[in-house]
Amino acid sequence: MKNIAVYLLILVHYTVNAQVNFIGEIEKLNPNLDNYVDEYSKIEILARGFEWSEGPVWVDKINSVLFSDVPENKIYKWNENEGLSVYINPSGYSGKVPTSKKDGSNGLILNSKNELLICKHGDREIAKLKRWGSGELETVVNKFQGKRFNSPNDMVFTKNGDLIFTDPPYGLKNRNSDKLKELKINGVYKLDTDGKLTLLVDNLTYPNGVALSNDNKVMYVNISDSTNPRIMAYDIHEEIVKNERVFFDGRKLAEKEVGLFDGIKIHPDGTIFSTGPGGVLIISNDGTHLGTIKTVERTANCTFDSNYEYLYMTTDMYLTRVKLKTN
Repeated sequence: MKNIAVYLLILVHYTVNAQVNFIGEIEKLNPNLDNYVDEYSKIEILARGFEWSEGPVWVDKINSVLFSDVPENKIYKWNENEGLSVYINPSGYSGKVPTSKKDGSNGLILNSKNELLICKHGDREIAKLKRWGSGELETVVNKFQGKRFNSPNDMVFTKNGDLIFTDPPYGLKNRNSDKLKELKINGVYKLDTDGKLTLLVDNLTYPNGVALSNDNKVMYVNISDSTNPRIMAYDIHEEIVKNERVFFDGRKLAEKEVGLFDGIKIHPDGTIFSTGPGGVLIISNDGTHLGTIKTVERTANCTFDSNYEYLYMTTDMYLTRVKLKTN
């Protein structure tokens, strides 16, 4: 009996540990989901204990995923061999400009030179890491028509190297009514390779994640507005965007699921992976909702590794991932 009791205790110990290392489930809504993820795949918890994890990017140079903890003003690094470590601290707030919050970095992205660009909420700018491992940052852009940005949030590069980014008011304590808000709008901008800054969209309440179709003909913008959550789409034509339309209406989904549209990434075949109500929605480029990686907790953003083998997700207090199908 003693041996049986010991065995049961060991079994319970490993069962509990196994349970806390995974979260959520895969919700299959369309057979085509099978092209991307198995409905029985597990969502792994890789690291935990964050205030609000955000903005992940995979970096081949260091074989790691980097991501922000916005309130903690840090960028973390995680990989299989070394686990979790702080990579940049402070990451987005230095006190050099007026701000009503001390938020750190948010969205992260690599340019064609493999340099890391950072959306700095607290410093209200986009900056670049001077050299890998240094923690030294230099300003890329911080104002539009002489007025300081609200809090740049997310970014995407065009094929020719132009940077498109969103600027909601989330880095300001009182958001749209904050006395430090210099711009009346919450815009979507383009910074071209010559340094010219263009306002692309000026009529959105809370523009958040931004992505481009693989042919660079369509721009997707996630709207994290609790009263009207949706994904917008625009046709790109030289220096302007046109044919504004709702690509995916999330109002009904938001009535029963937690979370809003935030980060968004595009699969090589054009399928959209967007955080939103319930977790990460997988949506075909015709707007069909194929299924959801249901993370239970609110998921802010996601990124693929370079082989599209895994999807890494910043899930509130966790860093998570799910294995994808590859051809």
